[in-house]
Amino acid sequence: MADRTETEKRDLTKDLAAAVRGEVSSAAADRALMTMDASNYRRVPRAVVAPRDAEDVAAALRVCREHGVPVVPRGAGTSIAGQATGVGVVLDFTRHMRRIVSLDPAARTAVVEPGVILDDLRAAAGAHGLTFGPDPSTHSRCTLGGMIGNNSCGSHSVAWGTTADNVRELELLTYGGERVRAGRGTGPTGAPTGLPPRLRDGVKSLVDAELALLRTGYPDLPRRISGYALDALLPERGTDLARALTGTEGTLGVLTEATVRLVGTPAARVLAVLGYPDESAAAEAAHTLLPHKPMTVEGMAADLVGSAAGLPEGGAWLFVEMGGASPAEAAARAEALCRAAAADGTTGHAVVTDPVGQRALWRIREDASGTATRMPDGSEAWPGWEDCAVPPARLGPYLRDFRALLAQHGLRGTPYGHFGDGCIHIRIDFDLLTPPGIRRFRDFSHDLADLVVAHGGSLSGEHGDGQARAELLPKMYGPELVGLFGRFKDLWDPAAGLNPGMLVRPDRLDDNLRFAPLPGRPVPVEFGYPHDNGDFSAAVRRCVGVAKCRNEKTAAGSADVMCPSFRATGEEQHSTRGRARLLHEMLAGEVITDGWRSPEVHDALDLCLSCKGCRSDCPVGVDMATYKAEFLHHHYEGRLRPAAHYSMGRLPQWLHAAAPAAPAVNALARTPLAAVAKRLAGIAPERPLPALAAETFTRWWWRRRRAAPPADGRTVLLWPDTFTNHLSPQVGRAAVRVLEAAGLRPLLPPTAPLPGGALPQPALPRLRRTPLCCGLTYVSTGQLDRARAVMRRTLDVLTPLLAAGRPLVVLEPSCAAALRTDLPELLADDPRASRLAASVRTFAQTLEDFAPDWRPPRLDRPVAGQTHCHQHAVLGDAADRRLRERAGLTGQLSGGCCGLAGNFGFERGHYDISVACAEDQLLPAVRQSAPGTEILADGFSCRTQLDHLGDRPARHLAEVLAEALGEADA
Repeated sequence: MADRTETEKRDLTKDLAAAVRGEVSSAAADRALMTMDASNYRRVPRAVVAPRDAEDVAAALRVCREHGVPVVPRGAGTSIAGQATGVGVVLDFTRHMRRIVSLDPAARTAVVEPGVILDDLRAAAGAHGLTFGPDPSTHSRCTLGGMIGNNSCGSHSVAWGTTADNVRELELLTYGGERVRAGRGTGPTGAPTGLPPRLRDGVKSLVDAELALLRTGYPDLPRRISGYALDALLPERGTDLARALTGTEGTLGVLTEATVRLVGTPAARVLAVLGYPDESAAAEAAHTLLPHKPMTVEGMAADLVGSAAGLPEGGAWLFVEMGGASPAEAAARAEALCRAAAADGTTGHAVVTDPVGQRALWRIREDASGTATRMPDGSEAWPGWEDCAVPPARLGPYLRDFRALLAQHGLRGTPYGHFGDGCIHIRIDFDLLTPPGIRRFRDFSHDLADLVVAHGGSLSGEHGDGQARAELLPKMYGPELVGLFGRFKDLWDPAAGLNPGMLVRPDRLDDNLRFAPLPGRPVPVEFGYPHDNGDFSAAVRRCVGVAKCRNEKTAAGSADVMCPSFRATGEEQHSTRGRARLLHEMLAGEVITDGWRSPEVHDALDLCLSCKGCRSDCPVGVDMATYKAEFLHHHYEGRLRPAAHYSMGRLPQWLHAAAPAAPAVNALARTPLAAVAKRLAGIAPERPLPALAAETFTRWWWRRRRAAPPADGRTVLLWPDTFTNHLSPQVGRAAVRVLEAAGLRPLLPPTAPLPGGALPQPALPRLRRTPLCCGLTYVSTGQLDRARAVMRRTLDVLTPLLAAGRPLVVLEPSCAAALRTDLPELLADDPRASRLAASVRTFAQTLEDFAPDWRPPRLDRPVAGQTHCHQHAVLGDAADRRLRERAGLTGQLSGGCCGLAGNFGFERGHYDISVACAEDQLLPAVRQSAPGTEILADGFSCRTQLDHLGDRPARHLAEVLAEALGEADA
């Protein structure tokens, strides 16, 4: 049977490839990437097709009909109800069908292909003072086709409605190959226009026969997304076929083009934040704000918002955006709203006029679909009842009953969402891994459906029914109307070839759960995964598919890093989500069958820069750098590694051995022998070899100390990392100069444990001793046994020296991040590790914490450059920004990743991607900076990348400050 299935799959792929000009694949990796969306569900497709145009879509449908294979159209895969998963052929519209065909500012319409990203359309419309009204939190990566399929809404729906309210015309292809142009209105016979005769007559007959049911069977709600909107076909509603087909989840036709409405945007926006005692009070108040004509009324409670700054007193808040023709008008409208709300019992309010402050608060809301997947105690929470909606005036009572139902079933969740529209989002701590937990999930689902219907609501208020809720539609609509949905589906798709199992005759809501094939017990791993109770499967499960890593551009003013390799390639497998999906399938063992030896996972992780950006920027804290190190450890266990692992992975050893012969090594690096050496070492031929320091930082230190003992002051331990010691000792010398000027007493650790924990006396040590190491290069190449050994030695030496509360000052951000996170997570069994991690300080943090009264020299010039990605993700740069401000260094550093990223950019085969990453933010920021701008980059990799690709060198902040203080000691 398996052989027959493989033969059928090969034949299908062969026929598709012959018929379609776009990419066709049935490879394990490509299928694995499409098994899941952002829901609880998983279905394995047979093949993936990326059509180039409508003719490709028609050709793919023809081949699938001939083979009897179903089809599911897919956008960004952020659907939460399972409707973007399929067992047949997935049509991936994110690659090619992404044109904004036309944009008519006068008519306020745009014609788009289904793969157009919402933010791209908004940017194009924004040039004319227009926008597309619906704006789900995934606006930076969701597609118009997906929005039309789900009838998406977003936070501005109180002002501009749902996607269905903003669709004018749709062009589709049915599974049978019929072309449909659906709009509004009827022809001479009273039937909808734009349909082939079979569909035209069938739709008219169905509507004419069921007028009474269509007029009485639907609740009147602003957020009624569930089921087919067949009431839009009523003559008194204009026989709006485009509206009726919006939200049908790819079950009736495949969208190839859409004409959508654009709306005018206010010249100014102001955010009013209203505080309430609790979420029930906020929910009760939300609908009373609607007469003030707000653009948004979004609700969040304290357990989701956390310690966000800028919020008034309260236990829950409403974010209410007001627009105006000018900032003054918008602010006045916001103030008036706040006064009116205060009369009804707010605990406080704030009016945020600063766009930066507004973005920071909106980011909390936009990330909520991810952050809500972890409860405050770290336990997992899931979608499934993500977006029920009730009449806005019923939201308060509904929310109280909803909380009671959660308690009755022993479940927890954090509601938030579109309070002004009566729509609640929530992730609930369902146990979807065990049979009793799944039974509770099912029982709760039935009880909640009854509760929603009792309050006059809709099972879905934004994300559609898919598989998650469609089974329960009879509770909302009754069997007669649900039967009508089935007849409408059969009219359009008699072969049941489009997205079967969704919405009509659906699979059970507890079938196809994506967790079912995962291992039943934790797999043996090296890292401790402290946030996932040591369970690698739980760590991988963190990715719920919201796909923030698929952002192709970083938002203006954002310092985000994730995900540089996706922005460079545009390929799903090189996104954080794509890699997490492949790891999930590796653990499942169905599509990817080689486990830790999987070439598919290896190839996807090969372009992961280990920048750690996802650790901070992913709403659920996926840490792909750690997962990559874990995978490489197992993948190469007992096997020969790539040459780069031996050369750059063991860089500390090689540099230590080469240090005495630095002049000779540097001379050889300038001869033709360098090309041979790079080839043998797995180094990209385009990369110059860095020059070794003639005198290492540690040798300079001990020579200087022997000549003059250090001055008095509070002792800080200065970490001589490999890069500073051997490749940029000037940074270390500058840091010593600044720390001493600030009244601190920097000392270097010895290279071996000292008896009694005493600090070394001022004498020249034995320089040939193996230096201490943070283990970074071993971790990044997955040599975890070696990493653990060097880390334990570091612990042995540093533990007694840090006992007195001394900080460990680390100048290289990547090494500081390794000591702060990799070391305690790899040595989870050693209590000393967490104490060492807590002692780590960056250069700026040390000055702020231990020399708070020191005033740096004033430089008064602008800066450009880049915050190191590891600093952004692990250490934070707030102290650096404050230090720069005190020194008169103005301006912001860019986000992103330099692309060199330690060994990544030096490895053969990575050069082009490395350059593309640098061109994303770093190089443009430096090129656009004015003459006289100080170029800052605290990371050795960032400075090296600029040396290789730019024409303006960068310096560590310590070097800039030391220069202003005067010449450092020779």
